[in-house]
Amino acid sequence: MADAARDDVEHPGPQRRTDEERRRTGGRSVEPDGWGIVTAYEDAFGAWAEVPAETRDALVRAMGGDPAEDRPPQVDAVLVVRVGETVSVPGAVELRLEDGTQRTLEGSVPDDVPTGYHDLVVEGRDTPRRLIVSPGRCHLPDDLVGWGWSVQLYAARSAGSWGIGDFADLRHLASWSADLGASTMLINPLDAVTPVAPRETSPYYPTSRRFLDPIYLRLDEVPGASDLEGFDRLADDGRALTDDRPIDRDRVMAAKLEVLERLWREGDGCGDEDEFLRFAQQRGEALAVFATFCALAEHHGTGWRQWPAEHRHPANEAVGTFSREHADRVRFHCWLQWLCDEQLRSAGAPLALLGDLPIGADPDGADAWAWQDVLATGVSVGAPPDELGPQGQNWTLPAFVPWKLEAARYEPFIDIVRAALRHVGGLRIDHVLGLFRMFWIPPEGTAADGAYVKMPTDDLFDILALESQRAGAFVVGEDLGTVPEGVREELDDRDVLRYQVWWFEQDPLEDWSEKALASVSTHDLPTVAGVWSGDDARMQAALGHEPDEEWHATLRERIVEATGVPADASAAEAVVALHRHLASAPNQLVLAQLDDAVAAPHRPNVPGTDRTARPENWALPLPVRLEDLPEHPTVQAVNTAMSHGRSQAAGRTPRD
Repeated sequence: MADAARDDVEHPGPQRRTDEERRRTGGRSVEPDGWGIVTAYEDAFGAWAEVPAETRDALVRAMGGDPAEDRPPQVDAVLVVRVGETVSVPGAVELRLEDGTQRTLEGSVPDDVPTGYHDLVVEGRDTPRRLIVSPGRCHLPDDLVGWGWSVQLYAARSAGSWGIGDFADLRHLASWSADLGASTMLINPLDAVTPVAPRETSPYYPTSRRFLDPIYLRLDEVPGASDLEGFDRLADDGRALTDDRPIDRDRVMAAKLEVLERLWREGDGCGDEDEFLRFAQQRGEALAVFATFCALAEHHGTGWRQWPAEHRHPANEAVGTFSREHADRVRFHCWLQWLCDEQLRSAGAPLALLGDLPIGADPDGADAWAWQDVLATGVSVGAPPDELGPQGQNWTLPAFVPWKLEAARYEPFIDIVRAALRHVGGLRIDHVLGLFRMFWIPPEGTAADGAYVKMPTDDLFDILALESQRAGAFVVGEDLGTVPEGVREELDDRDVLRYQVWWFEQDPLEDWSEKALASVSTHDLPTVAGVWSGDDARMQAALGHEPDEEWHATLRERIVEATGVPADASAAEAVVALHRHLASAPNQLVLAQLDDAVAAPHRPNVPGTDRTARPENWALPLPVRLEDLPEHPTVQAVNTAMSHGRSQAAGRTPRD
């Protein structure tokens, strides 16, 4: 049966409001104003935080607006509907379907328009109005019940690695995991960073969320590389970098570039020329703009706002001139992306990889340069003050202006999601709350000066559902932290899995959500061995942090109570017992971190520290080489526990 027509689809801006935004506390409204700015909110301490007028005005100016105006310019560049809906349109319009079919409409879009991206050609308009028809729900297989590993790929080094885990290592991990009975594997974001030393180390601070980092290339598998004179010596030097601890990305990339640049100059072509051209054509202008940015960054250095004025915007004539004058280097960066795409495709063949989409990208990076006209000037996103961060958090990530994103026909969001779904079977969305609202920190302000800005939630989820269905990939929304009412209900309605972490959950395991992914910890939290041994607390103290000894003690007590493991057991025994317990959860997916499976005592990242304070952040290799994992006793025991527990879970009554 077709859904009833929504009466709000013709109107720009926020549509359905979350339960929290409907609430009124003490007579104060938390509904957003015409600009989408929530002018007051309840903070983590239960106090009512009023957004100062100067903050509101600063955010409006950052959106490109006039604070004297009640709302942004009216936008009708795009109309997003669900399949089966009938919506009205003014007068006679021509509908051009995605497949090239054309239809003339009178007064309404009928309910039989297929899902996809179509155009409504209206007389008197210079450009068509985009019509996006969405299935409304993401892809979610009925037989998804299973388990998998959570892997920091850079850390998973093998005898063939050049100092860092790479795409070939990922393929071997995926094949090994599939043989063990795993159904998925969560990997850290593999997104590109600006190709200038020192290279960014955090996977959650990429230059672009649409392209990949060539540091993950396995050079032995690049066509023609092994035929280069002296390659064996260069390969020996590269593999010697695998002894480095922590991982030195600058040395790794320098070694790989030496080979890649020589191959580009001296090699016979660039591999399969026809396939390369097809890839370049498929990725289109976005690839050309990204590659031009990379060449410009190599020429000028990082920080495009400090580049010569004529190169600060991709539409400038001088940028086109630069691209033509440096066509070989631009094409080289396009070629690197093709190599990455091919190797990732091969790596994802054995099982459904679970990709990871960061909440934002480097404000000095390629995406921010390409989409600067759609971003809020000088704004950074973060989080308001809370118990763990009394000063709040500034993630130094830029924010899309909601009305400008709609005016851009949602192209940036579509590009990001579509790229993130290439060659994976699922996608984890970091901080999925950002699809509902984002906490904006005004230019020159602090987190205490910030305010929430409402995102066009319905439209973004409809696009996510369309891309998920087309890719045949499920979606996981990381919903940790302070979650507004109604968010988890929306995730459930959209067939987006929640994220449940044992360290944080207080409910009995049998009461956990079926429609969720479960894990013990995350990359930002202590490992089981770190908690059990006390190493995590000692590490924090050495960094000058004040570890939460009481919380760690509570976690150890919970492990004992939940698993029956004695308090004097080894860290490896605690790891196995806790994963045996977690494997019985009703969740559709349960993950085990490889860091836990090898009883690593230190977490991959310590929030609130930089590379000066803790060079090991995002640079700690696993203490066990990839080829030794199958024989590692704790890994074997965790695998047995997970396989047995999930087999029992799969026998439960499937979801409705």
